[in-house]
Amino acid sequence: MIDHAREMAAFVRVVEAKGFSAAAGGLGLSPSAVSKLITRLETRLGVRLLQRTTRALHLTAEGEVFYAAARRIVSDIETIEDQITGQRDTPHGLLRVTTSLAFSTHQLAPVILEFMARHPLVELELLPTDRVVDMVEEGVDIAIRIGRLADTSFMARKIGEDKRLICAAPSYLARHGTPRRPEDLARHNCIVSRERAYLNRWQFRMDGPGGGDVREIEVAGRVAISEGEMQMQLALQGIGIVRLTRLTMAQAIRDGALVPLLGDFSADDPVAIHAVYPHRRHLAPKVPAFVNFLIEKFTPPPWEI
Repeated sequence: MIDHAREMAAFVRVVEAKGFSAAAGGLGLSPSAVSKLITRLETRLGVRLLQRTTRALHLTAEGEVFYAAARRIVSDIETIEDQITGQRDTPHGLLRVTTSLAFSTHQLAPVILEFMARHPLVELELLPTDRVVDMVEEGVDIAIRIGRLADTSFMARKIGEDKRLICAAPSYLARHGTPRRPEDLARHNCIVSRERAYLNRWQFRMDGPGGGDVREIEVAGRVAISEGEMQMQLALQGIGIVRLTRLTMAQAIRDGALVPLLGDFSADDPVAIHAVYPHRRHLAPKVPAFVNFLIEKFTPPPWEI
């Protein structure tokens, strides 16, 4: 069983380090010794876990399944050992965090340096993506999720709220005028989503704040692209009117590069932003350290305008 644990730990480290040589130093072994541990593990299991090429290592389908389980087991072992050896309160080790492209770019990236300075023993791996990551299957420690939480089996701490805004660059408004009512959008070029048609139906309270029925207006324009960051860059160039999250556009609005429009008619309700992490009896100190840091940095949220 001791050898099994060594093999499992070596496998996890090789995957995280993306190579035998990179993993060897942290394990206190030679690259050849690490390779032998992995080969022995694969022989014992009767499956190939890693595809080896001259340039990189890739997990096989079986390797992905084994890695997700092995990482949890190795993490639990390390946490228990840390508690016994007195490192219980020191955040350390690899921390894998996933969040949306917009949040990672505009809100997370500016504060990462401070977190790493505070916790020099933590290694950080960021996974920006707009798809919903299976945290257990992909070995993710923390997910920052915007909107309704579908899985109640995880712990979740609220770190803020966000909503969508409609904006345009001053250069666009100078050429085409400023829409005063939602109906005016029919005469304007809007930057629309190519793949998610529902994002092109903008909701408004037609009689202004607190009054009137909510009505959807389907907008159109000459440019269609689904990636939000690209939409904002096009809006900054004066190509058209855009509707994106406040956390994406807050700094551009403060700088005067984008101008909010039709705010009195907005029917968009705020949505919650949560830090989500697995509910574990032995939670590694790196996880609450990062979550508490996020709450500290985003209270009040820097994207509020």
